[in-house]
Amino acid sequence: MLENREGQNVPNVTFRTRQDHQWVDISSSDIFKDRTVVVFSLPGAFTPTCSSTHVPRYNQLASAFKQAGVDEIVCLSVNDAFVMNQWRLEQKAFNISLYPDGNGDFSRGMGMLVPKTDIGFGDRSWRYSMLVKNGVVEKMFIEPDQPGDPFGVSDADTMLAYIAPSATKPKSVTVFSREGCEFCVLAKGLLSDAGFDYEELVLNRDYSESSIRAVSGTSSVPQVFIDGALIGGSEELQKYLS
Repeated sequence: MLENREGQNVPNVTFRTRQDHQWVDISSSDIFKDRTVVVFSLPGAFTPTCSSTHVPRYNQLASAFKQAGVDEIVCLSVNDAFVMNQWRLEQKAFNISLYPDGNGDFSRGMGMLVPKTDIGFGDRSWRYSMLVKNGVVEKMFIEPDQPGDPFGVSDADTMLAYIAPSATKPKSVTVFSREGCEFCVLAKGLLSDAGFDYEELVLNRDYSESSIRAVSGTSSVPQVFIDGALIGGSEELQKYLS
C-alpha cells in the first residue's frame, strides 16, 4: 500500500544535476526551504504518458501556478542528469524544473520507489504529485495501486484545482506557418502582444500541406487554432483579439 505522507517532511537528499557541462549538487533544502513547491513524479523520461501529457500540461500551466503562489514546479524521475536534461530540451519544458533522482533516494524516502522489473525498468518512482510548503507535504495525489501505469489524479489540472480552484488557465494556441511568410510573422506578433504563448508548426518541417488542409480546410498560412477552435489567418486573428 502506497503511503500518503501529508504533514511529513520531504526526504533530505542531494540531486546530482548537470549544468553547463559541470556537476552541480542541489539539496532538498535548496529546493524546498521557505518555498512553496509543486512536485510531480513519474516512472521515466521519454515514456508515453509522461511525455504526451504529464510534463506538457504542467509546463503549460506554470504561469497559473505562479500566480497562485507556487515558487517552482519540480518533475522527478529515477533517471540520470543527462537523460533528464535531454528530455527537458525535447519537451521544451522550460517553465518547470526536471531533477534526476538517479539512485532513487528521494523516491525511496517518500515510500514511492516500486519495482518495474517486468518491463525492464528496475526500480522506478510511482506516479504521484504533491504540494510542499517549507519542506512539509501539505497535499498528495497518489495514483491508485493498480497494475500498469494509472494516471488520473496526479495531473496538473487536479493540482491547480486544489491550490486555486478559480484560477484562469492559459489558452492552448497553435500557429501553422511557413518560412518567409510575412502574415505568419504578423499573426505571431499579434499573439505575443496579446500575451498568448503559442506553439508554432512550420510547413515541411513539422507538418505537410495535406495535414493543414485536413485540419483547416485550406493550405494557406498562417492558420491559428485556439483551444481547439480554428480562428483562421492574421485578419481573422485580429478580429478575434479585438
